[in-house]
Amino acid sequence: MKKIFFLVALIALVNMLNAQTYPDPEYANEIYFLKKDNPYSLIRLEKGASKMETKTSMIKGSEQGYSLDGTKSNVRIQDGSNLSFVFTTGSSSSSSNSGSDSIMKANGVDPKMLNFGGMMDPTNNITLYKMDIAKDERKIYLMKQGGYFGNHKNQSSDKYTFSLKKIRDGYWELVIDKTLPKGEYAFTMMAMGMQAMDGGMTLFAFGVD
Repeated sequence: MKKIFFLVALIALVNMLNAQTYPDPEYANEIYFLKKDNPYSLIRLEKGASKMETKTSMIKGSEQGYSLDGTKSNVRIQDGSNLSFVFTTGSSSSSSNSGSDSIMKANGVDPKMLNFGGMMDPTNNITLYKMDIAKDERKIYLMKQGGYFGNHKNQSSDKYTFSLKKIRDGYWELVIDKTLPKGEYAFTMMAMGMQAMDGGMTLFAFGVD
């Protein structure tokens, strides 16, 4: 019996220590690079906002997408292999108020539906793109087509997938599935409120050297 109790306590301690290796981001609803040193640390990515841009020209062609000023991000990652990022909504199960939850349930409202962290799956509105360099900007092309004398095939910026690991309620690790080649990258996240209505996106950018 004592051995079983000791084993359970040891497993609980290991789980607690593992949870502590993930630091809390300073800001919620932002994407951070997870630097897996000992202990783990976070690096805040370059943050910018962009509305949907659409340009059409019979000669130059048409394009649609998002952009950031500058040709290089000030956030640099030296190796593109085995990369992880974290994202938190700032919510957790411990922050739930049982009294208010009971009142909402009595009125036929599911409190989970009002919990941004509980109803949101980051994979639904976060995408990782390799950015293209155009003059003094970094661009994400959702669609690009050449003009009258150009390439008439639709093109778009490369997308990279990631696997999602839930660390705790409202906190996820985004594990990039493939090694990222050298270049400029950005996560896009659907903007909130009025910005979302006009196609606004929040971009979290970084570069791989």
